[in-house]
Amino acid sequence: MEKINRTLKRLASSEDFQKRYQQQRADILKHPDIIAFLAKHQDEVNQALIDKSMTKLYEYTQQSKNCDRCPSLEECINYMKGYHPELVLTRNSIDLVYKRCPKKIMADEKKKNQKLIKSLYVPRDILEATFEDFEGDTGRLEAGDQAATFLMNYEAGLKPKGLYLYGKFGVGKSYLLGAIANELAKKQISSMIVYVPELLREMKSAIGDSTLNDKLEALKKEQILMLDDIGAEAVSSWTRDEILGPVLQFRMLEKLPTFFTSNFDFQGLEHHLTYSQRGEEEKMKARRIMERIRSLSEPVKVDGPNRRH
Repeated sequence: MEKINRTLKRLASSEDFQKRYQQQRADILKHPDIIAFLAKHQDEVNQALIDKSMTKLYEYTQQSKNCDRCPSLEECINYMKGYHPELVLTRNSIDLVYKRCPKKIMADEKKKNQKLIKSLYVPRDILEATFEDFEGDTGRLEAGDQAATFLMNYEAGLKPKGLYLYGKFGVGKSYLLGAIANELAKKQISSMIVYVPELLREMKSAIGDSTLNDKLEALKKEQILMLDDIGAEAVSSWTRDEILGPVLQFRMLEKLPTFFTSNFDFQGLEHHLTYSQRGEEEKMKARRIMERIRSLSEPVKVDGPNRRH
């Protein structure tokens, strides 16, 4: 151990080492954050304290602050990935505390937001949709504007109607639902997106299952419900009258925002709902469902080229 100590002392006293140390020390003390920190605490900091804290100051300068040197969270250069250092003054020295960096905060928020969006049978690209990626050509501008208006009104504490987005296959109706859900999640508002044909198939298979009522209650009471592709299902009297009817009735009475997407306009959906798989014509029952849908949502046509080709 004595030999090692002698070697270290010899190195420390060498001219080359001293030059490099002094240059490094000067570079550290030129760092704008360190200049600002020392100026802020000039009444509490002396030369001895600075010398004692030089290792921590060096540690600070070797890392990225506010993600300025990190291309992504995965490529974070800091000692603790996703955390950046802050200078703090303790009683005897300058020290560092580590806090979440902006990219880590955004990643954590995204994870938290994803938990707010419940979904059933909805593709991942819909769940990751954003308004930034919603191409606003002429056929889709009104839908985007109406969605933005809904978000503003809802955040303002009003109880706006949802939207009934209808149009041809592949024009972005479902994508817009996902974008709305993600905007709501940023504001800590939960929502549920449900692909209607699969939901109704599941409900049929759950007849007699103790979970059926729980599922119905969840649909009725969800803060914001989005029913994707209504009209693509095969109509049965039971799914129309015992599932869709009670859910929409409850939400209409409670003024709970409800969104729909469909290939049909209102008239086309009413015709679709009129005829069950058995060929029965039930105009009054279809009309009742449509009254609820009209009460819950504003129709908005979404047009444009098929983006799924």
